[in-house]
Amino acid sequence: MRGQLKAAATAFADGPHALEGILLGLVDDVDRAVREPLEIFPVCHHSPASATAMARRLREKQPKVVYLELCEDMAPLLTELRNCRLPVAVQAFASEVEGFPAAWAPLSVVAPITEASAEYQAIAYALDTPGVELVLVDRSSDHVFQWQARAEGDEETSLAPAAPVPTEEDAALHGDAVGVEIGDLRPRFAELEEHLLHHGRVRHWSEWWHQYVELPLGDADHDTYRQIMLLIGSLFRRLAPEDARRTRVDEDRERYMWTRMREHLAATGTDPADCLYVCGAFHAASRVAEFGVAGADGFEISPPSASVWSYGLIPSSHTAIEAQFGLAPGSVSIAATQWTKNLKRTRVKPYRLAGQAGTKKAARTVPKAQPQDRTPAPAAAAEDVPDRLSGFLRLPPVMDGLDEAELLGWSVEIVRAARRNGYLASTADAIAVFETSILLAGMRDRARPTPYDFQDAAVTCIEKDSVPGRRDVRRLVEIMMGGDRIGRVGYDSLPPLARDVHDRLAPLGLDLQQRGVRRALLDMVARPELERCSDVLWMLRRLMPQDTARPIMGERGLGERSLQESWDLALGTDQRALIEMGYEGVSIEQVLEQRLRKAAYAPRATTAAVLGAVEDATLHLRGGRLAAELGARALEVLTTERGVDGAPEVLSRIRRLLAYYRTSEPVLPPWIESFVKAGYAHYCTLLPTAFTDEGATGRQVAATLGFLFSMEGLALSLGCDRTQLELALAQSHPEEPARVALLWAARTHLGQLSREELRARCDGLLANPLVVPAYPRYLSGFLHALEPVPQLADFVVEAVSNAFARLPDRVLLPWLPTLITTLRAEGADLAPLLIREAGRIFPGRLDALDTFVPPWREPAPDAAAPRGPATGTGARTGVALLAAYPATCDAVAALLGCDGGWETAAPAPAGAALLARHPEPAGALEALLAGA
Repeated sequence: MRGQLKAAATAFADGPHALEGILLGLVDDVDRAVREPLEIFPVCHHSPASATAMARRLREKQPKVVYLELCEDMAPLLTELRNCRLPVAVQAFASEVEGFPAAWAPLSVVAPITEASAEYQAIAYALDTPGVELVLVDRSSDHVFQWQARAEGDEETSLAPAAPVPTEEDAALHGDAVGVEIGDLRPRFAELEEHLLHHGRVRHWSEWWHQYVELPLGDADHDTYRQIMLLIGSLFRRLAPEDARRTRVDEDRERYMWTRMREHLAATGTDPADCLYVCGAFHAASRVAEFGVAGADGFEISPPSASVWSYGLIPSSHTAIEAQFGLAPGSVSIAATQWTKNLKRTRVKPYRLAGQAGTKKAARTVPKAQPQDRTPAPAAAAEDVPDRLSGFLRLPPVMDGLDEAELLGWSVEIVRAARRNGYLASTADAIAVFETSILLAGMRDRARPTPYDFQDAAVTCIEKDSVPGRRDVRRLVEIMMGGDRIGRVGYDSLPPLARDVHDRLAPLGLDLQQRGVRRALLDMVARPELERCSDVLWMLRRLMPQDTARPIMGERGLGERSLQESWDLALGTDQRALIEMGYEGVSIEQVLEQRLRKAAYAPRATTAAVLGAVEDATLHLRGGRLAAELGARALEVLTTERGVDGAPEVLSRIRRLLAYYRTSEPVLPPWIESFVKAGYAHYCTLLPTAFTDEGATGRQVAATLGFLFSMEGLALSLGCDRTQLELALAQSHPEEPARVALLWAARTHLGQLSREELRARCDGLLANPLVVPAYPRYLSGFLHALEPVPQLADFVVEAVSNAFARLPDRVLLPWLPTLITTLRAEGADLAPLLIREAGRIFPGRLDALDTFVPPWREPAPDAAAPRGPATGTGARTGVALLAAYPATCDAVAALLGCDGGWETAAPAPAGAALLARHPEPAGALEALLAGA
């Protein structure tokens, strides 16, 4: 062992003079930790060897106090682990931050816990053994970010961006939280890790650790395990490169933990010999002055910030742990399998929390031992400690019959799994995988094939040219070795909000805590009580990720409620999101109200976004006070906007709100009247600028006109003046063809431009060769004009028809894709109007097209042509019809309250009876004409 250390020191130290310091330092670190009165138990995170040694040592020593390297503010949550199925993660979460940069929010810290970990064994022992106290001694979650900010401040840099969230669903269970691992043990010197991987003939660090540490230490005794782990921790610590920031954080954590332990010992008077300190092997080889029970005092712990932290348990998975801490894919699953093998081989009885979900029922922990049994043996002198280090790490395990049988079982099972997934595998492939695994292990200087050797052999022998199914052979091996185990938080450990959601959805009769998609059918006619479930589901649809609650049938809108609904629910799959939502309030209504207010009062909130919040408040929270408050906020935001970017969404939302209030309320709310009145004046002011603004699109200008025209009646009734709109149009002088067409349409709507004049202008454009290439842009403007002036639909059909009839192909064909994309992207609501108008104008039969003459090409009626007589047969036809069928007039007269009956008309006199009866005017006219 000393020879290997000497070679490593020669290769990685800064010269021969450092050899003596490194070699003696390794021995001193191990000796210092072994001599400490408070027993230090070094571990590696998610290590089955550490978990096995921990379970064995706890049963031997039976400590009264267990000090654990875990954030001290997470202690109250550990009792809830018994209600969960491992793996889960203990989480600290702060949505509102104070004392930290606002860009860091929300703050989240997670500590994953698996059954095959030393920390779980310590927790289970302490919680289920009477008289044992569990004390968490690591820095709090708040200090994690305090020290992060301090370290970043020392370097005068900003917080580095968080690592990208994994795209796989199960790998993203932790989100972008900061991971806290108990026992981070990995070389911090890149060249050292590369050296170990190269000479160990492995691909990644997880495989090296499994081969050269996990397997040899799986059944090692306590002294051997402890010395090996302390030596590895000291080696990695002394050969780590200089990193002032990381070293300072590590040493401050060690000072923090020893300070907390000394404070607890002084407060309780506990004998250090009755305690056990569980920490990472890296921290066990600490060299700070505060190390040990008799270490120096004076480390000052800063107070927490004003940030409000919430705590809970969230589901975790093997894949999420691997992604969080940079482990090799499948390594945690292999560790879980190795944990089972260690228990079977060593016959160590593990600790499990009573009532733990997902584990076998085990007997209670052994009865409390007598005091004399609790007294630890006195610490042995350094020269009395047997040398268990020499040659241990390089001693390979010996292949035995059990391992060969296991390898044979793996080979048969992987062939069976491959055949189920479409591979043409046979018994010969199983034999090839078995032999190749042994061959690869021998080539890599290993006596026993590891799961990694078996995985390489399976890929080599079974996977040929392509993958026939969704899973390749490497993934099949990972599944066979245990797969990606996914944890679940039990009902009793959920936040109040999550429990309330499950209680309110209980009438559905579904197990919503199970992972996967559950189909829910709601018939509110047959079961009216399901209407409340529907309300909850629509709020979850608004608050949760998209696929958590997905409606298959049914919709919910302002004034619209479905009688039957069908949902796909995945609350068990997105349990983390539901738990984190529980940190924000005690009910989903409260969380929704908080989020709507937050969105409405955000510094960059737009009028459309605030109106969306009003719509959601009205839809899900029945409006009322909150809708009025948010409506006033929308009016406030509207007056500060200096553009029409949000006009289309504002128009659509205010139209929906107006339609809803007009049909459901006796009077309009005051805020919406104020909004229409202020919006009318606001958009009139912005209209001239919008017509000439290059940043505004035609759709946005059309929506501005649509707001003014559709809200004009209500605005005028509230005291607005139409002169504002007329002046705004008079001040508008657009030059872009589409904007010019919009202005013409607006003037036509106001009566300032007749249809004939508009038609003449379009004909003039088509007759001008210089303007013909730009004519399609005029048509685009007319298409957008259908939003504010839908009465022009027949004219737009006429203009498009003329364009197809008169435009040359070199102009028409390049414009057709633009027309189609415009109608698809911006005219989805306008296309039905055009189609309906075209169907009204054009004939419905193909053979009628040959003789069809469009209405705009029919000759206008001659104004000088004689009209039919006002009296006579033509005039008397209508009277005769009414006299023949008097029931219609009688009904109208009764409705209007008119009295009287029908009278028979006298026959019309023949000739000019009036002139014969009064001849004087005719004689006077004759005398006048004769004198002239």
